[in-house]
Amino acid sequence: MSRPIIVIPMLAMAACNSVNIKTHSLDTTQTFYVDRGGYQMQHEIKNVLESRGYSVTVGHKRQTTNTTYIVSENPQSVISTSDIGKSRYIVQISEGTTRFMPVWCALNGFWWWRFNVSISDNVTGQELLGWAGRGCANSSLQKLNDILDKMEM
Repeated sequence: MSRPIIVIPMLAMAACNSVNIKTHSLDTTQTFYVDRGGYQMQHEIKNVLESRGYSVTVGHKRQTTNTTYIVSENPQSVISTSDIGKSRYIVQISEGTTRFMPVWCALNGFWWWRFNVSISDNVTGQELLGWAGRGCANSSLQKLNDILDKMEM
């Protein structure tokens, strides 16, 4: 009887994430733009990208209506009116309030995150990653690394 009790929480945790990715879509030599500020996921994703060797530009978009205009498929023709500049990839994160979960996440970072992460290509306009997730801090960062492994060319 104890096995179903163990399996139920594991299944519940597996159902906490919805991930849509385009595999082999990230050029590791290109720059990422990430908004400044945010809660823990927004701060940590910058660290993860930099630790993987990516160049990360951090700034603040002035207005979403005039952030980036794509003139053609040529990377040199991207025109931008914000700090995004010529960054190839744009990371956008929306987060719920981080919660301290000393029991549920005791061995996994203590913090419970709820977030949506999108990575889009600033040249083609395609969304390369759409991730709606929630989970303990360390397991979420491990999932992020696993996702990036699949996305890199």
